Parts: sequence; structure tokens; C-alpha cells
Amino acid sequence: MRMRPTLSWIPSGDLPPGTTDLEPVAAALRTGGVLVLSGAGISTESGIPDYRGEGGSLRRHTPMTYQDFTATAQARRRYWARSHLGWRTFGRARPNDGHRAVAAFGRHGLLSGVITQNVDGLHQAVGSQGVVELHGGLDRVVCLSCGDRTPRRELARLLEEANPGFAPVAAAVNPDGDADLTDEQVGDFHVVPCTVCGGVLKPDVVFFGESVPPSRVEECRRLVREATSLLVLGSSLTVMSGLRFVRQAADAGKPVLIVNRDATRGDRHALTRVALPLGTALTTVADRLGIPVDEVAA
Repeated sequence: MRMRPTLSWIPSGDLPPGTTDLEPVAAALRTGGVLVLSGAGISTESGIPDYRGEGGSLRRHTPMTYQDFTATAQARRRYWARSHLGWRTFGRARPNDGHRAVAAFGRHGLLSGVITQNVDGLHQAVGSQGVVELHGGLDRVVCLSCGDRTPRRELARLLEEANPGFAPVAAAVNPDGDADLTDEQVGDFHVVPCTVCGGVLKPDVVFFGESVPPSRVEECRRLVREATSLLVLGSSLTVMSGLRFVRQAADAGKPVLIVNRDATRGDRHALTRVALPLGTALTTVADRLGIPVDEVAA
């Protein structure tokens, strides 16, 4: 029997409470060498829902797992129909104040790097450099047979041609770009194969139940080793893919600071957790540091 991946975490009663004091975050940035680890919560103000916050998609939606995706053609048909529709909305999302603040901190030399658990590309869209996409990116597609990688826009064009008139109304779009559709709405949606070898195409993202490539994990571990502190933005840290870097930083004696409205699985390792909306919190910190958030990247 296949085991389902960990999707939820219930906070215990002994976690330290959140605060509204942003000075520890500002102090860490003044020192420099801060490594950012961002999660779905930083993109909610761009219209992309998170998984586990208030109104999070896990309350009504179970994300596609790697095991399910590779098991049957029907599962892939359902996924690609939903993802194709979701991409139309997901691809129109734009960076918000939180993304802009992170980019501004980077331009002013306060960051040592950015690791994101998100697959939306919004950090890069606003000018953050050297972003490590821990879980990959929805703007790319990979063939499971030959490994060929192509832009998502090319697959979108092929799917449009193969499914003329496909325009159901989705109940919602989820953080993984998967729109909520019924089986009736999916219908006989036609999935296209790899144009190189005819193999199965998959978004170039790490599904639930799939492992992050070891080389990518090691790159993130190196960034943690070289950082002065770790700043977690908008992540519940429920899954080990992100939590392990919090534990690594804490074990090395590096300050861990978290900005997340709800309790996280990393709170007991953190110097502080600021329970404020990310856009407001980060623009306030930028203002304290005299850094304009809306400046144009050079």
C-alpha cells in the first residue's frame, strides 16, 4: 500500500507565541548575509492561495502526488486538464510587496541568497537573483522518458490546439497551479506527448511524494552554511523539504527568524516568529532600513 505524503501538521500547545515586533528581522538584515526561505504565504497577496493558512487549499483539495501521476493515464488526463486551465490564471499572477521587498534587500546587498518552496516564479519576475527553486518551476515541462525540458508556454500552445474550446469554469486555483474541476468538466481532455520521444510529460516541479534532487538539496545546505541567519517568509514548514534547513541553521547556532501569521513547525527553533501579513511586515522593515521597495532594478 502506498503511503500518502505528509500534508498537515497540528501545532502543540507549547510553541512560543507570535509577536508583532519587527526589530529582530530588521537587525538581522542590517547585519547582512541573510538567507531567505520563502513559502506559499508570500504569494497569497498576488492572488495565489496557500496550502495551510486560513482558507488554505488543503481544506478542500488534495494535491497531485508523483505516485498518482505516474500510475495511470486517467490521473494524468485529470491533472493536465486542471493544470492547463489553472495556468491561464496562475501565469497572470504578478509580484506583490513581499516579493518586491525581498528583491530590494538583495539589491542592497543584505541577502546571501533566496530559496523558495514556491513554483510560481514571482521572486525572479521582480528581479531577485540566484533564486534556488527548491520544488522546481511551473514555467517548465520535463519528459519522464528522455528528460527533454521545454517552456510551459509551448505545451500550453499544443494543449490549446489539441483541445479547442476547452474553457470550463474552475471553482478555484491552487498553489500548485491545479484548478478545481469535476470529472465531468475534465471530460475527454486530450493530453499531448513529448515532441522528442513521445514520452509522458510532467511539469518540472517536485510533486508531493517525490524527492527533491540531491544536488539541489546540497546547494541549499551550502547556502545555509554560508549564511549569517535564516529568514523564513510565509511557510508553515510542515514538510521536511523546508524544515530541514531551519533545523540545520539552528543546529549551527545561526538565528532563525520567521514571518508567518500562523504557528509553524519551525517555531521552536526560531529566535522569533512575527505574526503579521508579509507585505506589510516586509515593507515596514524596508522603510526602517531606508530601502525603497518600488525602485526599478538596474
